[in-house]
Amino acid sequence: MSSRVTDTLVLTAAPGSGYLTQSVVDTVREVVSGASGTWLAAGQAWEMRLDPSERAIEDVRSSIEEALGPAPIDVNAVSARTASRHKRLLCADMESTIIREELIDEMAEAVGCRTEIAAITDAAMRGEIDFEGALVKRVALFKGFAAERLDTILRRATFMPGAATLIRTMAAHGAKCALVSGGFTCFAGPIARRLGFDTVVANELVIEGGKLTGAVRQPIVGPDGKAQALARLAADNGLDLAETLAVGDGANDLVMVRAAGLGVAFRAKPILAAAARLSPSGAVVTHGDLTALLSLQGIPEAAYAA
Repeated sequence: MSSRVTDTLVLTAAPGSGYLTQSVVDTVREVVSGASGTWLAAGQAWEMRLDPSERAIEDVRSSIEEALGPAPIDVNAVSARTASRHKRLLCADMESTIIREELIDEMAEAVGCRTEIAAITDAAMRGEIDFEGALVKRVALFKGFAAERLDTILRRATFMPGAATLIRTMAAHGAKCALVSGGFTCFAGPIARRLGFDTVVANELVIEGGKLTGAVRQPIVGPDGKAQALARLAADNGLDLAETLAVGDGANDLVMVRAAGLGVAFRAKPILAAAARLSPSGAVVTHGDLTALLSLQGIPEAAYAA
């Protein structure tokens, strides 16, 4: 076991699911010998302070998960290594994180090769193939695709539950928000504007004569590019990496999530979820929505921005 220093355990569930109850809280308190706690959001998020000298946090978390059984409740530990839990920079992946869809797969459907491209996308997100090479291979299949059709693809995007509340609340608490995507600027820009992100980092499709050339402009925003964007944006805003929060779902988010002061694997592929669980600054949200990221920072529902 690691010697991870932790002061807070956070339980979250999907809003309105009814799974995080007082009975669940009582069970948790039995596991940790009656520790007191606080509701951050009724039926949705609860936290408690822990004495790290008593038991390793991995042992505490595993014991709680065993006691709760298959209940769809996320159990995460938040490290006491930073002065404040409230992060001042959010770097969020876009597809399957801020929005539900993988828009390159939606483009593939429009040209009749969704199955082929979705298989490549899934393999890249699982970390089975190189992200940059997979992106180049997929984009090449869109040579001749009319650029005007990209707006139709964009209209298929739907926000992940809690996305708008997360961005509004982070901004209201003085944080900067960046959409850092391995997807494309033609989608990320409009989505960022609709949600109120401050910055967009994404890949650019090369368009000539109103059509996609089948190329993506270099350098490609891949796993290292995402982490570099996090570091650059933190430096630009005079922040330490401990003051940052990163969230994503796939293997290409792994380096960024590991580098952040709080790195969240959200409804993630196994490779990212496993890495976040083992990281001293990581968390895994499988069942809750994106407002769970606010709970992990200790922000109560009463402080959410309307």
